[in-house]
Amino acid sequence: MSVSHKLDDKTIKCIRCGFCLDACPTFRLTGQESKSPRGRIYLVRSWREGVIPFGPDVVEALDTCLGCRACETACPSGVAYGSILEMAREHIESAHLRPAAQTFARKQLLETLTHPGRLAFSLRAAGLLGRLTGGKMPGLAAQLLSGSPDQGIALPTPQGELKVHTLPERSPAKGDRRHTVGMLVGCVMRVLFGETNAATVRVLQENGCDVVAPPAAGCCGALHLHAGFHADALARMRALIDAFEPCLPELDAIVVNSAGCGSTLKEYGELLEDDPDYRDRARAFAAKVRDVSEWLVAIGLTPPARPVHAVVSYHDACHLAHGQRVRQQPRQLLQQIPGLQLVEMDEADTCCGSAGVYNITQPRMARQLLARKIAHLRETGARIVATGNPGCLAWIQQGVREAGMDVRICHPVELLDAAYRNS
Repeated sequence: MSVSHKLDDKTIKCIRCGFCLDACPTFRLTGQESKSPRGRIYLVRSWREGVIPFGPDVVEALDTCLGCRACETACPSGVAYGSILEMAREHIESAHLRPAAQTFARKQLLETLTHPGRLAFSLRAAGLLGRLTGGKMPGLAAQLLSGSPDQGIALPTPQGELKVHTLPERSPAKGDRRHTVGMLVGCVMRVLFGETNAATVRVLQENGCDVVAPPAAGCCGALHLHAGFHADALARMRALIDAFEPCLPELDAIVVNSAGCGSTLKEYGELLEDDPDYRDRARAFAAKVRDVSEWLVAIGLTPPARPVHAVVSYHDACHLAHGQRVRQQPRQLLQQIPGLQLVEMDEADTCCGSAGVYNITQPRMARQLLARKIAHLRETGARIVATGNPGCLAWIQQGVREAGMDVRICHPVELLDAAYRNS
């Protein structure tokens, strides 16, 4: 089936009931119908029916969407809004509906983020330049990416040493082996959050898992897919399947600690359904994908014996809560740590504004959402915030740092790792 027919089939399911409106962060902030899922679907549908052109107003409406998929959770009709957004954005890029310089800048941003060596080098160079620019991206780069040089795109802070972190190709289970799992090391994760990856391996080992990390496994294609660069995304998906395929028969699961990656990996079967060479292989691959919290709850967590005395709040990463429908498992894991007090924050499942590269391409809206998240966090009194996605980790960390708050941001597996190691 062609992309156009798929788009028509998906948009026609929207009955315009409006249940999505209050779930949509951008509609809450603006009150504009064109900044809501219903409004955006109506614009795309109107274009497909020849009522309106796919003009700058439609591009702007789609660009301001976070892609958080909270509307999918709220929708009674099962509208696959995330897929609609991805196909519409693909049309924007394939039809060259934005300035060439902006398209080039966006592609270069994605190429940097999804190549760990380039990302590490770029952050080192940007760090030197940032000392002259107050720690923010220069105005020209901000202008190309967002059209808002005055917003100042801040540079992320790495967790530990700024380098490309690696994992052993195979890490044996501690004690009796219960399972063998593959692990996606990721792109941004292996540069900014190498310690989180290492903690994930240790926690899996504590729970009787041999962990296989194929060295050839690279980018999963999620960022390119969400941004509209569909062909680039599919090429990365095929390469990742190829990297995992030799060890796939022995794997009980492919464990992922990045919500955005995991959500896309689980959809490989649908995304590659028109590729006869990869259709069945993609389905077999996707069937084994599990978020790390989902997997640990499913196999039964080995209870940590050592306490972590802390007040902790949990932020639902959008592609974990809405994309994968994994909500309770991270909380269940945290509640099994002795001494840990879990305190819920208001709007825990509302997007923080990171949303892939949204905080770079739409900094004004992203900062409004970040301010809202930080205000809710402050009300909890928590000294630690746990969340399961690198974008959320980096963006919320920036928010608490700018707010002068003494709050640590970490992945739930890091707290489990601390409980196992008494560190």
